[in-house]
Amino acid sequence: MRINNDILDEMFQYAIDKYPEECCGIVSGKGDIQRVHFCVNIQNKLHQEDPESNPRDAKTAYQIDRSEAERIFASIKVEQEEIIAFFHSHIEHEAYFSDIDVAAQTVFGEPEFPNALHIVISVKKRKISDMKCFKWDKETKDFITVVSFDRV
Repeated sequence: MRINNDILDEMFQYAIDKYPEECCGIVSGKGDIQRVHFCVNIQNKLHQEDPESNPRDAKTAYQIDRSEAERIFASIKVEQEEIIAFFHSHIEHEAYFSDIDVAAQTVFGEPEFPNALHIVISVKKRKISDMKCFKWDKETKDFITVVSFDRV
């Protein structure tokens, strides 16, 4: 599975635009045609409403509203596309797939979208530092790094 360069550039720009907060989104496509669905990070709202249950704000966490995600999934289905990737950024930290990321992407130990890539973009001082892509490995029952690059 390959993400088109123009889609990567859109994702990188979105991550820079949302700095110093984490961004999030979904990439869908069919054949060579791909599109990016930029999502609203509702982590600040969750933190404000219940800081005990949601101790992190949007500078260190992200959450996509499930109803927004469902609208995007419905649009993808109508367009007869597939979900290619989910992405989010890390602010002033490396690109890695945290235990929280794993928990958010799995239900009962399995991902809802096992074929999707999971892209983490590192943004440091409002510049893209690096990016890593992770994919579910059925044998190890874990996400493994499939692509990594530095863009310093």
